[in-house]
Amino acid sequence: MSKRGIKGAIKALCAPLLLMLNGCSKSGLYLLEPEGTISRVTHHYFNLDVGIMLLIIIPTALLSVWAMWRYRKGGGGSYRPDWSHSWFIEAVVWGIPLITVGVLSYLSVKAIYKVNPYNPGALAHQEAAAGKPLEVDVIVTDWRWLFIYPGQRIASVNHLVLPVGVPVHFRLTSTSVVNDFIIPQLVGMIDVIPGMRTKQTLEASKTGHYVGFSADYSGAGLSWMNFETQTVTKAKFAQWVKKTQAAPHNMTDAAFNLFAKPYISIDHRPMVFGHVQSGLFDYVVHEVMSGKVWPTPTAMTENMVKYMNKQQANVKAGDY
Repeated sequence: MSKRGIKGAIKALCAPLLLMLNGCSKSGLYLLEPEGTISRVTHHYFNLDVGIMLLIIIPTALLSVWAMWRYRKGGGGSYRPDWSHSWFIEAVVWGIPLITVGVLSYLSVKAIYKVNPYNPGALAHQEAAAGKPLEVDVIVTDWRWLFIYPGQRIASVNHLVLPVGVPVHFRLTSTSVVNDFIIPQLVGMIDVIPGMRTKQTLEASKTGHYVGFSADYSGAGLSWMNFETQTVTKAKFAQWVKKTQAAPHNMTDAAFNLFAKPYISIDHRPMVFGHVQSGLFDYVVHEVMSGKVWPTPTAMTENMVKYMNKQQANVKAGDY
């Protein structure tokens, strides 16, 4: 069978399963709706893996039903009490699993190199054509996301804005516990570790709004750890940068120490900073490595409503 024929057979086997799942895709199964280069590669290999496994599962299920029917009492199967061995069955039982593992291993290695967060092969051509990528530093606190654009010297909270068609390089760190950064329709999951720097890379293919969130338990505020990802044209991104640079708030080392305190963020209120102190990301990594912590106040868990009112008053006074 030709390579095209094999791909067609796999797609035909996957189609019924994907059609059943597609009805739920708008309710959170974002992996079935890739909108970025990296996510499309992940989706492609996901389909291949499902198809290959179905090539085993479906025949095995059918043969099991056939065997139970044929060799039931009164069935048409022959009784052979002296039978002891079959080289054909031996080859099937051992050969097919070995071939399957080999094929899946080959596909896994190819996929890993294509979506490697530190150097994704899937974006090699795009990065060469697009020129300089967009750099974004991500700092996770309890329980907010701070997105810093060091090249533009601006930052936003719980709102990530990206230009379409431009590779984006992320540096990520956390101030407290391990989180997982994921935007399912654009890029897969990567750990965000306190006192360390991890990386991620993506490229959005079309404009839109996408859900990003933390995929690892990070304490009482995990359910608040969502952020909106907005992909826009390059022209609109430039307009957004210019507008954000005019914002009155600044993010300095001292301001970050206030911002990093645990925060009840159930409203996912966005905030922007018109100027960010140079080297803030490295400052945070160094501080956490040196033992800096921002403990959760007891009052936060004792009376959340009262604490939220206090937060709002602090924000109005300039305490982020």
